[in-house]
Amino acid sequence: MNYDPGVKSCIAILIWLAIAQLARSQTNEPALDVGDLLDSAQQWAQDNLDSDVLQALQSVDREQVEDFLNHCQDYLKGDYVLDVARLKEAAGIVLPLLEAHAETRPYAAWLRERMDYFDAAAELKAVTPPPRPETPTNPPAAPNPSFAAEREIWIKKVAPRPLSSGAEQLIPQLKAIFVEEHVPPALVWVAEVESGLDASARSPAGALGLFQLMPATAKDLGLSLWPFDQRKQMEPSAHAAAKHLRQLHRQFGDWRLAVAAYNCGAGTVQKLLHRYKTGSYADIATHLPAETQMYVPKVEATILHREGLALEKLGPDD
Repeated sequence: MNYDPGVKSCIAILIWLAIAQLARSQTNEPALDVGDLLDSAQQWAQDNLDSDVLQALQSVDREQVEDFLNHCQDYLKGDYVLDVARLKEAAGIVLPLLEAHAETRPYAAWLRERMDYFDAAAELKAVTPPPRPETPTNPPAAPNPSFAAEREIWIKKVAPRPLSSGAEQLIPQLKAIFVEEHVPPALVWVAEVESGLDASARSPAGALGLFQLMPATAKDLGLSLWPFDQRKQMEPSAHAAAKHLRQLHRQFGDWRLAVAAYNCGAGTVQKLLHRYKTGSYADIATHLPAETQMYVPKVEATILHREGLALEKLGPDD
């Protein structure tokens, strides 16, 4: 398949991004600046990748790579959903490349479950009318889609999906653990949204396992990360995820807020509730990080599809 030079550069940059984050995650080192990150990535690539891939990577301008890394972080950590659509085409190209290498397949599993976000953002962008320009030369950005608009998109996207392989055996086991932890068993479908029920899934930020627990969160919940990472194990990771969700629900008293906090952190949710003087998810929905704005309605749609239950109507331990 032939791509124009711009797309080729984007592919190579995304590979650099995946490799850089992979190298960082395997060293257990503190956060690096972009230059150090690329140095680490280059050494990892030389040790692990085929010569043809290396040649493609070496043809990319380093400053261009650094610029993309910085902007990519802005997209994902920012609060503007429609920007996420910019990653759709390149992410679709890089996914099979990640799947082709054993070392990067855990990242492919993570990315595969987030391809939805790029699609949904593109769909939302297509139906979001632009705001009336204040001046011809400086038009304002379109507002974030409403929670209702996102929920509608996700219900349509999730409804036709069959169960993934192994779900019929795994889900009853997860539900039994959630019941034991006094958490609504329907919330086990968070694992489908997080990892596609693939325990090997690993995020570039370091989250791992069925429930994509971050290292610090896992340790706080009593999991061991060494010599074997318990986040990869079904039973301990499910107990930890259920405990975490229960704690978040006790803190916020609302499952939408708890699910949002599971994705972006309780501190982020609490700050927004304080800033907007509210206790309602709907009042802060469009101000959350872009991924979280899409994550909550995706979880809702998944639970509705799989269980016929509404997230906001679940009790503390239904």
